Amino acid sequence: MVKITNLSKSYNRGAVKAVDNLNLHVKPGEIFGFLGPNGAGKTTTIKMMVGLLNPDQGSIFINDYDNQRDPIAAKRSIGYVPDSPEVYDRLTGLEYLDFMANVYEVSPDEKKKRISYFLEMFDLVDAANDLIKSYSHGMKQKIVLTGALLHNPALWIMDEPMVGLDPRSSHLLKELMREHCDRGNTVFFSTHILEVAERLCDRIGIIHKGKLIAIGTLEELRHGEHAGTLENIFLELTEQ
Repeated sequence: MVKITNLSKSYNRGAVKAVDNLNLHVKPGEIFGFLGPNGAGKTTTIKMMVGLLNPDQGSIFINDYDNQRDPIAAKRSIGYVPDSPEVYDRLTGLEYLDFMANVYEVSPDEKKKRISYFLEMFDLVDAANDLIKSYSHGMKQKIVLTGALLHNPALWIMDEPMVGLDPRSSHLLKELMREHCDRGNTVFFSTHILEVAERLCDRIGIIHKGKLIAIGTLEELRHGEHAGTLENIFLELTEQ
């Protein structure tokens, strides 16, 4: 589903190596957690995956599409939730969702059904006709999540998707992620909530200073000199 090869990205004319020769393969049917300290390269990697940044070198294949040579086909396979819910404030929630569904050419019947499903799930029915600028941070996060998932993409790419969500919505999102992957699809998400990653992820990758320093299931990460909770493993690895 995702194949990243020799991926690198620098800033300030090469002075800052944000992502350094990253190699990563995420398979269909798995929830993959992408962890790292602030500034480790998580968001830069994700922005290259969804086509918002061009890499200095390397390749990214999404659902067998090269996202640099065939960007539209790659993007059609993706539902992207950024690290902050930047939306069109002067649209209503319903107008925004209608726009997102049209961008991805969702059929009218499917659009109506899926918008209704997510609005009810995230308790946004009463706010659907309000301007987004009146929404709280959590409501904006839920409307962005809904817009990203309306076209039922095979790959969900989410950058800190649970920030701002109330406990019920966070629980529902985790259930959606598991159900999505049980159908043979893939979720790639970053998070600082290590307990969530520990309980939810099939595999975990840890990036530090632009380099992938560990990857595997939780049991695989516990092998060798590292043991205990994911938090303990994460702190040991990123302090070295």
